[in-house]
Amino acid sequence: MAADIEHGEQIFTANCAACHAGGNNVIVPEKTLQKETLEKFEMKSVDAITNQVSNGKNSMPAFGDRLSEQDIDDVA
Repeated sequence: MAADIEHGEQIFTANCAACHAGGNNVIVPEKTLQKETLEKFEMKSVDAITNQVSNGKNSMPAFGDRLSEQDIDDVA
């Protein structure tokens, strides 16, 4: 099923925006959600992003137990 962008925005606002508002990162400022930064840190595919959202990494908590697979796909 194709990602639902509007639903992804809702998931982002409810679960991600506290740390990633405006595409920034309040915990690790150099790791923003900007395209160039995502590419630099090998986060340039939906698979890489869904894996990190599901499993967490370093300061980012895992959301695999809190969000459905569809929620994660939509936010990625």
